[in-house]
Amino acid sequence: MLMGIADLAAQTTASSGAASADPTDLALVGNRFPPLKWAQMSEQQKTMMRHVLDGPRTAPNGPFNVMLRSPVMGDFAQELGAQVRFNSSLPAPLREMAILMAARYWTAHYEWNAHKTAALQAGLNPAIVTAIAEGQTPKSMQANEAAMHRFCSELLHTTRVSNDTFAAAKEAFGEQGVAEIIFTLGYYSTVSMLLNVDEYPLPDGVQVELKPLAH
Repeated sequence: MLMGIADLAAQTTASSGAASADPTDLALVGNRFPPLKWAQMSEQQKTMMRHVLDGPRTAPNGPFNVMLRSPVMGDFAQELGAQVRFNSSLPAPLREMAILMAARYWTAHYEWNAHKTAALQAGLNPAIVTAIAEGQTPKSMQANEAAMHRFCSELLHTTRVSNDTFAAAKEAFGEQGVAEIIFTLGYYSTVSMLLNVDEYPLPDGVQVELKPLAH
């Protein structure tokens, strides 16, 4: 099965043009899970980390230090994450909107900080980002933004979506897009849990922005 992951990772690398990084220069970050050094890793852990470094990501920040504790599962998970983030059919601002909604639901501070920047760079309306941070429904959205927000909000908070919500998402994004929204929420909910359990630190100088929400 790992060969299949390697093949997929190679395809992702080829499409992204990412250069292979030197794994011995790793500077992983962690808290409850102490950061692993390359010399400490098993062969399975090194395999997973090579796939991360040879893929489209710019640095192995975030959940990967925790994923390494179960490297075979972690390798499958990181490959799903690469597909969700870099090969999605969803428009980039709306993909980032879904990621922000998962991060907001879990109050995942590092995930929120990283993807707030990505969302704004992708062109998502700052007013939408602010409303999501506050746990509010944005007051002014385009039809596809409203469909995305409604679908994510219902699924995260009720574990279901209504027929009308499903129909609006299908109209906006097609069946493939609806499936990819679910994959996006699922993967970034997993990432949020990994980060929250680790109590993963924010970068130096970055302040906590999200307040706890009542679910």
